[in-house]
Amino acid sequence: MAENIEITPRTGTAFTLNKGQRLTVIDPKGVQVSDLVAFNRHDPEEVISNGRTLDYASRIFLTTGDPLYSNRSNVMLKIVADNSPGKHDFLLTPCSKDTFRIIYGDKEPHQGCFGNIAGAIEPYGISPDRIPCAFNCFMYVTVDSESGELKVLPPITKAGDSIEFVAEMDLIIALTACSALQSNGGSFKPIQYKVSD
Repeated sequence: MAENIEITPRTGTAFTLNKGQRLTVIDPKGVQVSDLVAFNRHDPEEVISNGRTLDYASRIFLTTGDPLYSNRSNVMLKIVADNSPGKHDFLLTPCSKDTFRIIYGDKEPHQGCFGNIAGAIEPYGISPDRIPCAFNCFMYVTVDSESGELKVLPPITKAGDSIEFVAEMDLIIALTACSALQSNGGSFKPIQYKVSD
């Protein structure tokens, strides 16, 4: 049986996922976001696309049964189980030094999820410029229907909530324990994941 692997707070990792394998992302303590990005292992120019996915779904909240598409309109992952409140963001880009500098006014900003993803995918020969908008597991973003204003609210997950995907192609996955205070209810916590056949 696959064991849970822990990503420590404000860090990230990357690994391969074979077609047909399942990836479960777990919020072990609750109220913590995980950024997920995916690349075609055989051609990393093909990458997960929020625009294609939301266009084809015609909604912004995705859950069990929803496919996540690539920039070439191929299904990369499919959500096969969502044992959480079903609020995941696919609108906002991974937090970065610039996020913390521009939004929070930090003088010595953390590298954020963007920097963590960049470091994790570097061994696969993928440059930071290829990092797309992430599928933000458990991140709770609302959109005002009149003004279009976005609000990042604390996740409504509880300890042990999870989301499970199946790979529809051979992938490189990058995954983080998100580094932004606003996105995580004011504190940084770990994320766990497991890969199973």
